[in-house]
Amino acid sequence: MKTLKSLMIAVAAVALSLTSCSTKKTQMKEVESIINKTDTLTQNEFLNLVNVSSEQKTPYVSSKVKFTLEVGPQKVNLTGNLRMKRDDVIRLQLMAFGFVEAGRMEFTKDYVLIVDRINKQYMKAPYKYIDFLRNSGINFYTLQALFWNELFIPGQEDVKTNDLSNFTTDMGGDEAVIYLERGKINYSWLANQKTGRIKMTNIMYRDPYEGNSQLNWNYDAYGSLDGKPFPSDMIVTLTTPKKEVKMSIKLNYMGSDRNWEPRTSVSANYHEVTADELLKRVMSSL
Repeated sequence: MKTLKSLMIAVAAVALSLTSCSTKKTQMKEVESIINKTDTLTQNEFLNLVNVSSEQKTPYVSSKVKFTLEVGPQKVNLTGNLRMKRDDVIRLQLMAFGFVEAGRMEFTKDYVLIVDRINKQYMKAPYKYIDFLRNSGINFYTLQALFWNELFIPGQEDVKTNDLSNFTTDMGGDEAVIYLERGKINYSWLANQKTGRIKMTNIMYRDPYEGNSQLNWNYDAYGSLDGKPFPSDMIVTLTTPKKEVKMSIKLNYMGSDRNWEPRTSVSANYHEVTADELLKRVMSSL
């Protein structure tokens, strides 16, 4: 960068050599000032960098997963598979003993499906019927952005260049904080100013009567997916006034497999339950 700047300044000096001495120094200072600004991105330039840095070549993601779930003092370690199809489905399969499917979580544009294979029960509901997701404005596209390490605006499928004016930034230091407010919900992202890569996403729902709830999604490491960085180690913490649920997700052998069925069919032998009932039963069984 310094060599390029020096070359640019030298070229400018040659061009200015044809001007009079009285204006040469003033014009040269102006040129150097403009060139030196390339070291610091404007807010719009930075937001655009963040928005495009996570773009992937493939619409499919597949990976082996090491998954840790903590609810209060209880902790469960599982392996499994993550499969995602862009703008269609996110599926996390959890295995017991390395080869038996214990359950799966499937997120589509219309509903959330959680299947407990061990106890033969399931929960299927639109996002608006799950308290925290509804209160936090989280839908399929929000979850997709979280897994894919992207900015998002609640209620929108993606973030276009014209949408960047909705965000504000604090660009002090190596990391910048990006903010978005929607009523009772505050969204924030911590991103590297040089790469534009998001390191943390936080969603805070403020309720003066029931208490605050928040989702914190940390990106601890990145692997490679078709030649581009993709988050491989994620720590997700959901905190409500009543409980805290912590998940650690580690991806291995990432690829872009397309040979899988994007929808799960639930057997008629399974019993439908609420999300809280399912979580309690799963934690007591594993």
